[in-house]
Amino acid sequence: MTVKLTDFAHPFDAIHQFETDLAAYCGSTYAVATDCCTHALELCLRYEGYSGPLILPHRSYLSVPQMAHKLGLEVYYDETDWRYEYKLAPTRIWDAARGFRDDMYRPGQLMCLSFGWMKRMELGRGGAILTDSRIDYYTLRKMANDGRDLSVSPWQTQNSYSLGFHYNMQPELCVRGINKLKAQDFKTLESQVVEYPDLREVNFDFSSK
Repeated sequence: MTVKLTDFAHPFDAIHQFETDLAAYCGSTYAVATDCCTHALELCLRYEGYSGPLILPHRSYLSVPQMAHKLGLEVYYDETDWRYEYKLAPTRIWDAARGFRDDMYRPGQLMCLSFGWMKRMELGRGGAILTDSRIDYYTLRKMANDGRDLSVSPWQTQNSYSLGFHYNMQPELCVRGINKLKAQDFKTLESQVVEYPDLREVNFDFSSK
């Protein structure tokens, strides 16, 4: 039976259900729903307080080095051969935008997913962070939702907020995700890493406003 948003008492219940189902499928204890994978990576870097240089594979999507620049991080490229996921070295954060599969989670890591176009679970937009830490989950979930504790209702009664970002995944997309997970409605996709540009040859004009 197809799940609808109206089946939930509150839209945030749909988000929580999606996170629960996603974690179970991927083999993590928790999942934090976000609006995209790039923002998931950004949240993880902010959460970790990482300020050193990042080492990225020379072929990846443009948004990753741009996100690093926004955070004031130096970026270096190596010749890492990857197909579905890679680590933002030397951190424990993974860009797994192309790596969605069952029991994919690596213990102790922060693994970021994408549900955008041409991804295995294609929702049009959306992402997530996989973790096995309760502290990671609750802190990152607040960060992704404007500093809000989604268990507090009405939200106006929450009177203390940590720094948050408007990076939340929409409940309607979460419902689509619930149904796709339930039906195992996934695309069969091969890695398209070879189609990414060599970032060492890309001229990013970060001086433009």
